[in-house]
Parts: sequence; C-alpha cells; structure tokens
Amino acid sequence: MKAHNIIKPSKVFPFGRDLEGAVVTIVGVGLIGGSFALALKENGFAKKIIGVSRTEGSINKAKQLGIIEYALPLEEAVRQSDFIYVAIPVDVTIPVMKQIMNLVNDKQIVADAGSTKYALCKELTVHPMRKRFVATHPMWGTEYSGPEAAVRGAFNGRSCVICEKEKSDEDAVNVVENIYKKLGMHITYMDPQNHDLHAAYVSHISHITSFALANTVLEKEKEDEAIFELSGGGFESTVRLAKSSPATWAPIFMQNKENVLDVLNEHISQLRKFKSCLEKENMEYLKELMEHANKIKRIIK
Repeated sequence: MKAHNIIKPSKVFPFGRDLEGAVVTIVGVGLIGGSFALALKENGFAKKIIGVSRTEGSINKAKQLGIIEYALPLEEAVRQSDFIYVAIPVDVTIPVMKQIMNLVNDKQIVADAGSTKYALCKELTVHPMRKRFVATHPMWGTEYSGPEAAVRGAFNGRSCVICEKEKSDEDAVNVVENIYKKLGMHITYMDPQNHDLHAAYVSHISHITSFALANTVLEKEKEDEAIFELSGGGFESTVRLAKSSPATWAPIFMQNKENVLDVLNEHISQLRKFKSCLEKENMEYLKELMEHANKIKRIIK
C-alpha cells in the first residue's frame, strides 16, 4: 500500500475538547468506523482522516465515498495521528489494540467502539499506555456492513457507554466525551462486567433470536414457499438483524458467552412457557404472559 506524507501529530495535544485540526486514524472503515468518520467531517472535527483496513476493497470504497482521505498501514497511520479510533470485530480488536498501544505516546488518544468491553479492558489493565485509551461502546448499529453501510447522523440521540473512565487520563476522557456529545449522544458510565451483562440482554440476545428465527423459517420454507409471500412488516422487523455480519457477531457471542448463555437460558424458559400454554390450551396464562410482556412499553416507547 502506497504511503502518503501528511501532517505529523503534535507534540502537545492542542485540540482542547474536540478534534478540530487533528489528524485522525479510523481502524476499520465499515459501518461504525465509517459512520464515525462521516460524523467527524459533518461536525468540523479532524483536519485529515486516515483509514486502515485489512482489505484493499474496503479502503478503495471508503475513499470513493469520501469517508477517508488517506490509506496507510497501521503502524504508519498511528505514528501520524493524534486520535486513533478502532472499530473492528472484537476477536481481532485485542491484538490490534496491543499493537496500537505499543506505538502511541502520552499525547495521543485511542478509543474503541467494541460491543464487548471486559476482555479488552482486562487485557490492557497493566499496559503502560493504558491511560491514553478510552473504552467506549456507541450503542448504535444496523444489519449492514462495510463502508457502503456508513450513514450520516448515525449517532444522534443514541447512548454511548464509557468503561473504566478512572483508568484513562482526564484529558483523553474529556476529548472523547466531547466528541460523542457533539455527535448527539448521551453518555453512560459502567464497569466492563456490567456493560457486557447489559449488552447481552439488550443487544446480543436480539441478534441470536433473529438468527434462530430466520433459520427456523428457512427450514420451513423448504416445504412451503408461500411463507415468504405472506410475510409482512412484523416478520421483516423481527428477522431484520439476521442479515447482520457473522464475522462481526460470532466473535461477540463467543467473547461474551457466559452472559449470552445466561440470557439465552432465560429466553428458552420463556419460550417453553408459551409452548406449554398452547399444548395445555391455557388461554388465561397465555394472556398473562403477553400482558406482562406489554410492560416493556415503560422502557421502549
């Protein structure tokens, strides 16, 4: 990959609480990383944006779409950047993050966007540059992937979790907080264990359920092609997440398997209750189960 000579990072991080005039590297130029880069551009952050990707195709597409200006190998990109944002599958985040943290100085800032936090935070606990890393999870995503999936205004009105704030330098946290806030996000603070537990309940189980339901219908479709002809909005919204990338989600499930198994066992228990009601023709309990489920309206409007 051809290198480009661009602005070197400052000896002193001069950007206050935002990235105006900074050089930013996006590691992973897909849905999250690409959308983050677009958001930085829209809000006047960042003087230059460098992209890092394992595939030439993703880099070329990101350039065509105006997501990044430059493409560099990871080591060179990090050395030329003030801020490094990592948005890649969680199974490769740890080794890549170790490589990045071995390169940064005490004026650079690193943040990630991973859907699991405990394994990464644990791995970096004793790293001498841990203080320059801010562990984050912007709670947004779609079923699509790749640079072409990046959208403008993606983070507005969404939540962002920051973990182990106390282990990061104050100036690094201030910059990251300010960026997310200016992108329209509200920030929640959690320890990594609680983050992964809650993520299993509000995100990870939804994806497993969607994958499983899609497989169920695909099996039945072998016998009855009319199923898809009759499918409506309810079916489409329920299985929408089944279009999500296995390369992204399989590592998430495995890295958070204890919490995912816990919520999956509860979900299976709830399904058995519905099954039992139908088998026993217990209309009253069936209604009770659904009425109890209706209480979710207190949380989701």
